[in-house]
Amino acid sequence: MSLRDPPYEPPSVSELLEFLLADRRPTGHVNQVWPNVYIGNEVAARDNGTLHSLGVTHIVNAAHRPSNHGPGPCFYVNTGPRFYRDMNVDYYGIEADDAIGFILSPYFYSTARYIRAALAMGGRVFVHCLMGVSRSATLVLAFLMIAEGLRLQEAVAAVRPHRDICPNPGFLQQLRSLDMSLERERRRRQKTL
Repeated sequence: MSLRDPPYEPPSVSELLEFLLADRRPTGHVNQVWPNVYIGNEVAARDNGTLHSLGVTHIVNAAHRPSNHGPGPCFYVNTGPRFYRDMNVDYYGIEADDAIGFILSPYFYSTARYIRAALAMGGRVFVHCLMGVSRSATLVLAFLMIAEGLRLQEAVAAVRPHRDICPNPGFLQQLRSLDMSLERERRRRQKTL
């Protein structure tokens, strides 16, 4: 990359959705999408035997149930440190809605740091939400961009062969913003070399 290269422009949300929705294949309850990083759904999150057999040491619940959740439909996975008390795992819960208007980006860097620290200790990280398609996938994509230096399209291309993911359009827009911010930072660093 030279400073004379045209400015990087990540794919649009519609281009990303088109890529994500093409050639979809069913995936299981949990899939390894990066070395020692797994994405899964509620079924996997509640299956301690499977998590143990995978050697999971850290769990990120992107659908952690808020304490003030009232009656009505529940799109959260009500686990937590107590649910996993018989396992030797570290738990990180994020109270996120899978809604286009929900701002998930404030959790990008803290989750990326959590996953990176777990991997640096030789851990295995299971990131989940209700379906393992939108919230959890968004956080893993952000981790790959922040900690592994991938651009958004590269992160999607790395995960997609292993799991059918499809972050909602609002999350994709937040990932695009992150991608542009990281690109500006790369260019700034290159300028100082």
